Amino acid sequence: MRSLSSFLLLSLTSGVLFVLCEAFAPNEVLSLTTFKEAIYEDPHLVLSNWNALDTDPCEWNGISCTGSRDHVIKINISGASIRGFLAPELGQLSFLQELVLHGNKLLGVIPKELSLLKYLRVLDLGMNELTGPIPPEIGNLTSVLKINLESNGLTGWLPPELGNLRNLQELLLDRNRLQGIVPAGGNVDFTSSMHGMYASSNSTGFCRSSQLQKADFSYNFFVGSIPKCLDYLPRSSFQGNCLQHEDIKQRPKKQCDGASPIQSHAEANQKHRSPEYQPKHQGTSKPTWLLALEVVTGIMVGSLFLIALLTAFQRCNSKSSLIIPWKKSASEKDQVTVYVDSELLKDVVRFSRQELEVACEDFSNIIGSSPDSLVYKGNMRGGPEIAVISLCIKEENWTGFLELYFQREVSDLARLSHENTGKLLGYCRESTPFTRMLVFEYASNGTLFEHLHYGEGCQLSWTRRMKIIIGIARGLKYLHSEIEPPFTISELNSSAVYLTEDFSPKLVDFESWKGILARSEKYSGSFDSQGAICVLPNSLEARHLDIQGNLYAFGVLLLEIISGRPPYCKDKGCLLDWAKEYLELPEVMPYVVDPELKHFKYDDLKVICEVVNLCINEDPTMRPQMQVLCNMLETRIDTTIAVELTASSLAWAELALSS
Repeated sequence: MRSLSSFLLLSLTSGVLFVLCEAFAPNEVLSLTTFKEAIYEDPHLVLSNWNALDTDPCEWNGISCTGSRDHVIKINISGASIRGFLAPELGQLSFLQELVLHGNKLLGVIPKELSLLKYLRVLDLGMNELTGPIPPEIGNLTSVLKINLESNGLTGWLPPELGNLRNLQELLLDRNRLQGIVPAGGNVDFTSSMHGMYASSNSTGFCRSSQLQKADFSYNFFVGSIPKCLDYLPRSSFQGNCLQHEDIKQRPKKQCDGASPIQSHAEANQKHRSPEYQPKHQGTSKPTWLLALEVVTGIMVGSLFLIALLTAFQRCNSKSSLIIPWKKSASEKDQVTVYVDSELLKDVVRFSRQELEVACEDFSNIIGSSPDSLVYKGNMRGGPEIAVISLCIKEENWTGFLELYFQREVSDLARLSHENTGKLLGYCRESTPFTRMLVFEYASNGTLFEHLHYGEGCQLSWTRRMKIIIGIARGLKYLHSEIEPPFTISELNSSAVYLTEDFSPKLVDFESWKGILARSEKYSGSFDSQGAICVLPNSLEARHLDIQGNLYAFGVLLLEIISGRPPYCKDKGCLLDWAKEYLELPEVMPYVVDPELKHFKYDDLKVICEVVNLCINEDPTMRPQMQVLCNMLETRIDTTIAVELTASSLAWAELALSS
């Protein structure tokens, strides 16, 4: 009896421990944190409380859980302007019922792994920047009631597998770049040339979706006719396509010339369709014994898989292995397929490694280096001088996510065009040897940091420094307010300012590499300023598109330019801490000025100090926009030739008196 009681107590204890261990599935927390890692812009900080160390995500923004708080059932992050990629690991949220990411700036493709969400009822990815085809696997979401993919950049043919969604009530696909036919399936009136594609008893298409109440296929590039089983939909649901309907407003014929005709689309569908969907020739059929063998084998394999799956779920392993998203392991032969968006980089020049190797003298002309990149100087044959930034990362540490992030960085830098911003000429992406490079137009006079701290002080007169300040302000005004979306410099300091022969400043965001490298397993979390800049109130990641962070850094940069002191050094500490006592008192304000300068204009100094105080305001909301600061500097600081000549004559007079 005692042994029986002990056994029952042990069983009860084990059961309690098992329940506690399974309180929240660790793979779901991992899936959510992986999704956060794939988001590289979060301007409204909606993911700020998504903490990877928190084993209970039910209080995270946008997350809803079951009543027992053991599974995630809803993700709703709409209109938050988050930019990044959809991590395939979202497919591991086995109990998810709603995935709503409407009205953001999501890039890349729709992961086919979302098809694993067997309880999903709402999939809303509308109004983003998604590209690539709609995965046919989406047809496995048998519980889904609503799919919204409107206003993206989706391409390719419309998967007829969507007809498998018997419970689907609402389907919004408008304003994409989808092509081909609207698949009907068992529709007897379907175009004869397409009839053979869906002749089998397992035919798919929208004529099987008996619950569909609302659908919008407008403003794509669909061809052919409207399936009769969809006649009940408003005609506006099909406008703006290339359909054969005179009573519905369609695209001009010129726009439709590139749309695939029905027959070629049928061939394309057969070419890209997986083998189980290939049409069978009526004259060839498998023997009965072979079919029976396949059925028995399938049942055995399925049973073994089910047993293994149940066993895995019943284990509670505190040291569960972490799977790095889209990881390409050196020990495995599997290659990660990365979708390259041809539209994203179509207007950016792609250089070969050989071209750049010749231009940069076999990559021997190194003009800059850091733990994460090398900078080479080169001369393109018959073209400009170039600066080539090469990313220092091994191929085994490169992931599919990093590749998509790299593409986005190239596209983002390529859109900049201003006299005070660095001009991106192109990029290099090769596999053998592994290469990721950016090619900029070279500013021949080096960096502002070099001139301030290692050059001859006489080269940067007061007037020249004022011109540099105004040039930087104009560049930032352009980046913050004259392009959409705005752009900010990852680390705005004197090393990010390059000077031309006539000392005109150009802002170059070389530090954007850190944003890419910080997402690789090897380099994650290994970056710090190493004393190069003062620690700012925002982290590097949060400042990627943080205009307020740029304004703060601009104030520190102004102090560096007029004082000639580095933002931080071990002996003298932080420049800002030293300068604060001089900024607001007119009688001691001149102590801020670089002692190398024999002459400066006090009125200019007052304007600079006023701008600095505005930029470093502890309340970010009180910092004025760059347009206001730039206007203050342009209207109240005189940088004309007359001022330069006056300063020069004073210098000559002083020199004569001293001799």
